[in-house]
Amino acid sequence: MRKRHSPDLKTQIVLEMLKEQKTVSELASEYGIHPTQLHRWKNHVIASMPQLFERTDNVAALKADYEKKIEELYTEIGRLTTQLAWLEKKVSELTREERLALVDFHDPELSVKAQAELLGLNRSSLYYKPVEPSEDELALKRRIDEIYTECPFYGSRRITAILHREGLQVNRKAVQRHMREMGIAGICPGPNLSRRNQEHQVFPYLLRGLQITGPNHVWGIDITYIRLQRGWLYLVAILDWYSRYVVSWQLDQTLEMPFVLEAVQRALSTAQPTIMNSDQGSHFTSPAYIRLLQAAGVQISMDGKGRYTDNIFTERLWRSLKYEEVYLNEYASPREAREGIGRYLNLYNTQRVHQALDYRTPAEVYAAGL
Repeated sequence: MRKRHSPDLKTQIVLEMLKEQKTVSELASEYGIHPTQLHRWKNHVIASMPQLFERTDNVAALKADYEKKIEELYTEIGRLTTQLAWLEKKVSELTREERLALVDFHDPELSVKAQAELLGLNRSSLYYKPVEPSEDELALKRRIDEIYTECPFYGSRRITAILHREGLQVNRKAVQRHMREMGIAGICPGPNLSRRNQEHQVFPYLLRGLQITGPNHVWGIDITYIRLQRGWLYLVAILDWYSRYVVSWQLDQTLEMPFVLEAVQRALSTAQPTIMNSDQGSHFTSPAYIRLLQAAGVQISMDGKGRYTDNIFTERLWRSLKYEEVYLNEYASPREAREGIGRYLNLYNTQRVHQALDYRTPAEVYAAGL
């Protein structure tokens, strides 16, 4: 059989040949290998030496190129980190709906998981398909809305008790969940009644002992729940406290921030109040809302937690709207609700007289004060 010699043995023999301390014949006899084969190995090594040095030079060049690329990579990482910080800041100002619209499920380079992390979204929520609420849920929410409108100082305990008396078997946790979805909470002294973002700034209440002297002195803003046959909407309204005039309003199907900002921008385009009062909800403590008012030179006032009387005028507006319009009309669609509420608020401003206004309309008192 043909002998196979290891690379180490070949190297050792060639080195000895190059040293020339022994003749090729001696080496051939010592290792039992034909002299011709030894010469071939030697010639092969000599012929390969330039390539070995060339590879050495290439390694040095590759090392230098590698170090350069590493330096460029760190520079690029620094640039991308700066861009990412800027992107995260901008993304934080987007609504959830706007962030969802940026997700590309077919992006070949960026996975859905990576996109969700960059946009601050829960990946599992990206695959969620909304399900229409059941008839039982809608009926329960309608009844909770009626109870709350009549007695806005009722919390989840009392509302649950009333529902039990009426034969509706629902636990308090379910009532609390529905109230959160509806954006309502019982108004009474106690902790944790105003749900706000703890990182948001809260402003002091400026209306204690204040004499409201005319239109646009104090505006109040609030959000309420509007029921539909197959769902619900949210209504935000801005009310002039002196005249009870509805300066601006906006409807939306979610409690996202933009519809509140749109109502405020529309109101500020018509007039500028001295003070804007609200509760401490997350919409009214958000940086976007605060920046909008501060840019217009408006002083910001916020109710103390659970103070029902601080926002009594807007609560009266909600009660009138629901008893005189919403509960009398089972809206089949958001458009129908928008049209009906628009008609009512126009009537409220221009035709509905108020006893507290000496039986004048809000529009008359607002215009006279101006």
